[in-house]
Amino acid sequence: MKKLLQIVTVFALLLGVFAGSGTALAGTRSADGNTGKGVNRYTPGQVLIQFKPSTGKAAKAEARALAGATKKRTLRTLPSAGRGDLELAALPKGRSVEEAIRRLENHRSVAFAEPNWIYTQQAESNDPYYMDGKLYGMYGDATSPANQYGTQAGEAWAAGHTGSKNVYVGVIDEGMDYKHLDLATPGADGQMGTCDDGGNTWRNPGECGVDANGRDKTANGLDDDGNGYADDYYGWDFLGNNKTCYDGNADNQGEKHGTHVAGTIGALGNNSRGVVGVNWNVTVICGKFLGGNGGSLSDAVEAVDYFTNLKLKLGMNIVATNNSWGGGGYSQALYDAIQRANNAGILFIAAAGNGGSDGIGDDNDITPHYPSSYSNSNVISVASTNNAGGRSTFSNYGLESVDIGAPGTSIYSTLPSYLSTPYGAYSGTSMATPHVTGAAAMYKSVYPDASATQIRTAIFKSAIPTAAIARDSSTPVATGGRLDVPGMLGLVLTAPSEPQNLTAQTPTKGKGVLLKWQAPASNGGSPVTGYKIYRRTATGSSTLLKSVSNVLSYTDSNTRTGTLYYYTVSAVNSIGEGPKSNEAGAKAK
Repeated sequence: MKKLLQIVTVFALLLGVFAGSGTALAGTRSADGNTGKGVNRYTPGQVLIQFKPSTGKAAKAEARALAGATKKRTLRTLPSAGRGDLELAALPKGRSVEEAIRRLENHRSVAFAEPNWIYTQQAESNDPYYMDGKLYGMYGDATSPANQYGTQAGEAWAAGHTGSKNVYVGVIDEGMDYKHLDLATPGADGQMGTCDDGGNTWRNPGECGVDANGRDKTANGLDDDGNGYADDYYGWDFLGNNKTCYDGNADNQGEKHGTHVAGTIGALGNNSRGVVGVNWNVTVICGKFLGGNGGSLSDAVEAVDYFTNLKLKLGMNIVATNNSWGGGGYSQALYDAIQRANNAGILFIAAAGNGGSDGIGDDNDITPHYPSSYSNSNVISVASTNNAGGRSTFSNYGLESVDIGAPGTSIYSTLPSYLSTPYGAYSGTSMATPHVTGAAAMYKSVYPDASATQIRTAIFKSAIPTAAIARDSSTPVATGGRLDVPGMLGLVLTAPSEPQNLTAQTPTKGKGVLLKWQAPASNGGSPVTGYKIYRRTATGSSTLLKSVSNVLSYTDSNTRTGTLYYYTVSAVNSIGEGPKSNEAGAKAK
């Protein structure tokens, strides 16, 4: 559903182009070296240099010298065919990024060089918010409350599918509140000697407990699990290059965006608190690379590889990363990192983008939005829909380069705990994306042997046809539809069949009629929640007598002595009411 676009034009919300040797950067640069607002942006005075395999120190130094560049650091990336070290380098004052790239790519040891692109968040700015109607994104046409334009996740829950903590998801974002009471269990504080259950947020088992010297592994400064990162108990902050994935204050946006995304994927369910995620049970891992001023390509590449490495080196069951961000131009380095994730069986689920400075969505087939427009087969690009089934006006689209829609307008979710109300509504393709990521995690919980390709196929094939984003509409997506969680799982939910073997008795004079029945042979894929009892007399029509809970008997005490009554019973589940049972009669004593 993707096509590789080699030549693209300037895209209005932080987009641009860079695709191959000798290619100039698109966009107009402002005086400080960044491109201006509304076009592709990159960090001035920095370039990424991808060396070829087995390039020695002398050859690297020779290549840098062509551009006058100075090595800042070698990125922590995984091996990739045809690639050597990936370096972040600083340029001398007055040297443009374009000129440096041209010089570097003339060296025999350089595979490619590119700007250090800047990415930004793709957002505009018995669980209470579920019950009061705010979480329409989780609703279906058979839930209560109901909204047919939600993901139908509530119907999957009704069928007993609420996720699994053995399924892991990476949130590559601006960090998240991993102790939020709607994401984590109370007391999960990583104190010395403990390995706390983090609820639905990750606690690294390899970085907890006490080391051989009696020190707390969460803070001993050692890489106890050997994954290349010391004390990454909650995840890693690539922006700050430290273990603090959540700062817990309002500086640099205060991790609002990442916490909101995490809540849609996996806020705890059925805990009488706040909101609920697509999964009531899942493990969400923090990979912070965004701050108040966005995030860099170099940090994004390391973040993607961090999760790939967790799966490859530590054997973690990571099904997907959520990528609710975008900007910059085409990056071969990021493409390579996404491909390494693909080779490891990890989906890369990405926001399709929120249009340009006019706030109106654009066609990504014409003006690509990265990273959602990369052609890797593990990429799922997500557009935003609203609570009436329309495409959100800000949402990008594309017949080839955007895959599916999901609710993204006015989505309620978790916000950091330092706020007086740690919940709120955001809009954006950022908010649509975690619905799809949550769906991928749920699929893996139901079908644990499923591959990334099988999950992606199930999501696409079950998309609910939607006129606003249909393939023949003016703003299409590849599937022509929006996310359907129970459909993805292959659930065919129906009302229950009829209750069995209804009997009516009058065992004691003056005590009415005692009814007994057996449960229906099929609950329709959703648990029976109650029964409806109907009654008629010999000369009257049948009317509803009583709705009862999930019981198998009822005594009708509102009877008249000597009157013959006839009864039927039907079962009810989250989908609706099933057919009536056999009729049974008794004369009241």
